[in-house]
Amino acid sequence: MRRLVRETRLDPAQFILPLFVCPGKGVRHEISSMPGNFQMSVEEVVRECAEAKSLGIGGVILFGLPEMKDELASGAYAEDGIVQRALRAIKQEISGLLVMTDVCNCEYTSHGHCGKIVDGDVDNDETLKWLAATAVSHARAGADIVAPSDMMDGRVGAIRNALDANGFPNTPILAYAAKFASVFYGPFREAAESTPQFGDRRSYQMDPANGREAMREIELDLEEGADMIMVKPAMPYLDLIYQARQRFDVPLGAYQVSGEFSMIMAAARNGWIDCERAMMESLTSIRRAGADFVLTYFAKPAARLL
Repeated sequence: MRRLVRETRLDPAQFILPLFVCPGKGVRHEISSMPGNFQMSVEEVVRECAEAKSLGIGGVILFGLPEMKDELASGAYAEDGIVQRALRAIKQEISGLLVMTDVCNCEYTSHGHCGKIVDGDVDNDETLKWLAATAVSHARAGADIVAPSDMMDGRVGAIRNALDANGFPNTPILAYAAKFASVFYGPFREAAESTPQFGDRRSYQMDPANGREAMREIELDLEEGADMIMVKPAMPYLDLIYQARQRFDVPLGAYQVSGEFSMIMAAARNGWIDCERAMMESLTSIRRAGADFVLTYFAKPAARLL
């Protein structure tokens, strides 16, 4: 009877699995703060994608760790960059798997910030050029969806214009539209090796206290041409996922970020909570709030349970 009347259901097709691709061959380095997640070389990522497809997972999103970082984030938009190489390999080996790419600069800059530094701060407008070039290079390499996560003002419009001008009018944009300057990103910065070398990202990521501003940010991204929107993190912002669902009739994603994952895993390993139940309850809460799909490090274990 409980199954019969259940209002919110989970399906592996609603999950997006984040993957971290790095240089080398045969590399599968476990991320200490994120058990079961790895920095992987290209051929290992291809194998991971094959498993994701076999589990019915909706897709993957790629994050890159370049061989070298510099002040211009050149590895982000290089035609032979790490994400670009991974995209070509995945598309050559695996058909029918949706592949998204994270479009940002923090993994590629020597200082760890998401854009070009001018006079000690990130120059918003100059950074747009990098983001547009990265999105085009990802589309050229085979990305099904590009997902800008930088939170620069105007980046969706810049990316849309660049994609259209370069022959990719049908490549959709998933905008990290309401991305907050959150403490819950901590483990990710180990995974992506993207900790800022000075200051923090509060000058361009959102204040966690501001819900109305989040709705304005989403609206602006949609006006600039975003096809889908995302709220990040997920569980501390369930109210904003709900508000976005009520207000905007477009596909809505939520990112259950590294800190959310790692807290559950740490508590479970200490015997304080049941891992499987906590995993499924947390994912259900995000879907119940209104998210159509969830980016989550629990994608594989949750898919296996389902």
